[in-house]
Amino acid sequence: MIGKLFRKPEAVKPDGRVAVAALLVRVARTDGEYAAAEIAVIRDILMRRYGDPGLLAQGEALEQSAGDTVHLTKAIKDEIAHEDRMVYLQDLWRVVLADEARDFEEDGFMRLASNLLGMADRDSARARQAVQAEAG
Repeated sequence: MIGKLFRKPEAVKPDGRVAVAALLVRVARTDGEYAAAEIAVIRDILMRRYGDPGLLAQGEALEQSAGDTVHLTKAIKDEIAHEDRMVYLQDLWRVVLADEARDFEEDGFMRLASNLLGMADRDSARARQAVQAEAG
């Protein structure tokens, strides 16, 4: 009984789709700007992937309330198989590259996110290269 009084409350695990949206928003906000080009790319990714126009607002709300990136990536890892995570890294890079300006905060975030998603730095580099090749 006394042990229950001093335990931390269990954090509510976010829905994997909302966690994906929140992670996309977080990478967009990493450089201190949340540019219209980044928002448009996020909206496109979420519509293409899930067909739910409400996910962007839910992701923005979760991104602001989620204390750390670990919480978000854990929800994603719980719902997305390891072999399917490369496409999510590509989506993160699409957001980073959307405003045509890449800085060290975004690079650092991508290293962290890649690691937390169980992916290697070389996977992130391949994902970035694939997105850059798409853009031509």
